[in-house]
Amino acid sequence: MLFNQSRARAYMQRHGLDALVATSPFNLTYFTDAYCWLDRLFKEYMVRPGASSNLFQSYAVFPLEGEPALVVSSLMAVNARGLWVKDVRGYGDPGFDRSLPAQPVAGELDYFARLFSQPVREQAVQVLLDILAERGLTRERIGLELEGLPAGAVQALRAGLPDAEVVDCTNLIRLVRMVKSPEELARLEQAAQVAEDAALASLAQARVGGSFLDLTRHFRSQIAQGEADLDHFAYGPRGLGIATEPEYLLAEDDVMYVDFGCVYRNYCSDSGLTLALRPLSPELGRRYAALHQCLEAGVEAMRPGTRASQVQRAMMDHLKGEGITASFPHGHGVGLEVRDYPVLVPDTGLRIADQCVDEPADLPLEEGMMLNLEAMIFMPAVGSLHVEKSFVIEAARTRPLVPQDRRQALVPG
Repeated sequence: MLFNQSRARAYMQRHGLDALVATSPFNLTYFTDAYCWLDRLFKEYMVRPGASSNLFQSYAVFPLEGEPALVVSSLMAVNARGLWVKDVRGYGDPGFDRSLPAQPVAGELDYFARLFSQPVREQAVQVLLDILAERGLTRERIGLELEGLPAGAVQALRAGLPDAEVVDCTNLIRLVRMVKSPEELARLEQAAQVAEDAALASLAQARVGGSFLDLTRHFRSQIAQGEADLDHFAYGPRGLGIATEPEYLLAEDDVMYVDFGCVYRNYCSDSGLTLALRPLSPELGRRYAALHQCLEAGVEAMRPGTRASQVQRAMMDHLKGEGITASFPHGHGVGLEVRDYPVLVPDTGLRIADQCVDEPADLPLEEGMMLNLEAMIFMPAVGSLHVEKSFVIEAARTRPLVPQDRRQALVPG
């Protein structure tokens, strides 16, 4: 199970919520383990020309007391087989041809065979209202993920719940997701290991005159063997910024930023290093060592209770002490998305707020967070340097998520 139930319940109790309703594709996966490739892509106009660009709606319901539920398109309901959430409902006519006699269906598939033996609701919000009514939540305080939810769906839900208090909980869910469940950490570890192994194997093939895109193709092939998908394999040509798409032929004096990641069972990895086609010059070696030591300073500062900005300040202070100011060392969470809260940057003075939570954006670190630290320098027409690693916050220490040796720039054999 991905969902950190105990943390979610604690937030619900703290803010007087009787149920949470997730509406975005990422949070549907988080709440239920369900994933459908179309959820993040399929828009209304793609089946009804002239309609909106809103994504088709699905919902996950997590009551403080009672059984959770999932609402999806009827035709895709069978894709939700095998979840820990057992109450799966469909909406919309699946268009089945029932002209032939049906055969008995064994096991869990029988649930889905019976699910559509009766007429179904046409709209997802109608099914959601049914679920809330069945669980006695029509007069309670309900947290709804409002961000990205079409106005019409919000209006229909409020109209169907005239006696309930429906409040925005978008940021509350983000705060719940900061601390990873054991299953999340296992997937994050595997994603990071697959990407690390693939990147080292791919970059070992770098040669003067060779194409960086060939290295990208090799990385893509390697992560596929690890049952992962490409997220990114980026490089910094001649210190002029970050690229992924253009052809680039490696030169004998190239020293470049490389940042890479994959997605394993919906969870992201993100890491980076410096590729050097020959040993670093003394000055570049000094700067690289400063970046590596800057990360070590950040790790030393990462403890439960430390504010995010304090970690970034420790990193920045080290670089300034080395005379390096044209760099922005920072950190961030990683999870279902390539960045989760907290984000380890200077205090913005902003707040993370919705109708439930209102907390400083400079969040305190907590045990169970998975955080990346990274530092880079771009030097136009000279080169670029990069160091990035992943860590897990524990009660007594901060440990590496996986082994990621960044003591030296990578110089292919």
